[in-house]
Amino acid sequence: MAFEDLYGLPISTQSEAAARAYRQGIELMLSAWPGASEAFDLAIEQDPDFALAHAARSRQHLIYAELPAAQEKAAVARRLAARNATAREKSHVEILALTTEGQPARALEHTLAHLENWPRDALMMSLPLGAFGLFAFSGMQDHDSARVGLCERHARNYGNDWWFLTYLGWSHTENGNVTLGRRITERAFSLRRENAHALHALAHAMFEDGSTAEAEQLIAGWLPIYHRSGLMYGHVAWHEALLALEQGATDKAGAIYLERIQPKVTHAAPLNAMTDGVSLLWRLHASGHPVPADAWGELVDYSERRFPKAGNSFIDVHMAMLAAMSGNWSALDQRMADLDARRASGKLPAGTVVPEICRAARAFAEQNFRDCARILEPVSADVVRIGGSHAQREMIEDMLLLALMKSGAAAKARDLLDLRLHRRPSLRDARWRASA
Repeated sequence: MAFEDLYGLPISTQSEAAARAYRQGIELMLSAWPGASEAFDLAIEQDPDFALAHAARSRQHLIYAELPAAQEKAAVARRLAARNATAREKSHVEILALTTEGQPARALEHTLAHLENWPRDALMMSLPLGAFGLFAFSGMQDHDSARVGLCERHARNYGNDWWFLTYLGWSHTENGNVTLGRRITERAFSLRRENAHALHALAHAMFEDGSTAEAEQLIAGWLPIYHRSGLMYGHVAWHEALLALEQGATDKAGAIYLERIQPKVTHAAPLNAMTDGVSLLWRLHASGHPVPADAWGELVDYSERRFPKAGNSFIDVHMAMLAAMSGNWSALDQRMADLDARRASGKLPAGTVVPEICRAARAFAEQNFRDCARILEPVSADVVRIGGSHAQREMIEDMLLLALMKSGAAAKARDLLDLRLHRRPSLRDARWRASA
């Protein structure tokens, strides 16, 4: 009997139970809903020779920065696929294995070629998309438009599919077409409310179009149905904290950090836990809210164990800002030295902007605002190359804006505010304008 995946593609297993568990795992993974890892474990238990189940479990390990386990599962998947798999499955497994081996450029190249042949391989389609996808972390200047191009190219293959519409909408939002992006994402969310990625994409659209109260209401009404163990729980809470900051409610934002985001309470993947923590604590500090020293220290302890070395530009920027704000100059110097070495050897896809942001962060922490602005202003247009979303990268823009204000460059600060207001009118920008 032949079995298929969630999108009608043949899968090489003889076990109906394994096929069913695998489909469930993919559905939960694509919606960022709890239970995907357990479903893949069940698929492997039902059919130990099921290569795709091992590959998907590898992906779950990688998302949670469990690298040895991810590589082990990927190696098993490769071995099984070589013995008993279709051409599509072999390509699928190989791409996921490349991601565990730290070869994102090759993985992206293979993924785009793979999708030309098998566009409904949704897990492969997901890899280039999102704020932490292969496009975002490629170092490309135009990764926002690249995501839109990929989605539009293959939209005819997905129709009214809830998962695909989620990322089609989010891609348009991030590429500046917020009205269209929000409309598409709302359609995706209406098709499946148990979809943390759609809720997240809507939060982004509402952040961009200034619908602060509506976004708060959306999150407050939805979050109770999402278990704290869910992949996006902490990050959705981060969005809730940003909305509080938009309205000047720094106490509420600080409480959200303590209750839902800080390392000792979060179940988030380490990449989210670290970057959300750094970003929110920095924003609280920039808003004049006192941040307890132990909050920085606990975040340092958590993050340095998980990201000890340079390698991903988005991570490196946040680790540098964490080191600067906690006064850990030796850690900051070491990361900057590693970044300079990687740049010299051509292994820094995002280029000069990464070490320059790190230097600017040190100047800002030392209250040398003139130097911070001098370093950051010339590379500000390249900040997009570090990846992440507009909402996440806005922290770097805030740093430049504050540095300009505090160094007396009021005219430049107002020009920067005008650019932001052109992109998204919001309450926070009104307060920045008053400060400027």
